[in-house]
Amino acid sequence: MKRSDIAMIILLASLSMMAAFAIATNLSFLKVDEKGEPVDRVEKINSSIDDQPSATVFNKDAINPTVKTIIGGTGQQ
Repeated sequence: MKRSDIAMIILLASLSMMAAFAIATNLSFLKVDEKGEPVDRVEKINSSIDDQPSATVFNKDAINPTVKTIIGGTGQQ
């Protein structure tokens, strides 16, 4: 490529970027509201554990997820 070709490519790319920027700044759906958007506040998370675990979940008859369980079949692998 000649220097003039490279210069022309750079010029066209620059003009394209400026045109895209000018068009994008004038599109209404891309503009941010100056007032901002109201958001809900969340409660502060407390790191202490005051309650006992639920007896319905943590009991002696609960299912142990670490034991391999086979549903159906003869029980042989």
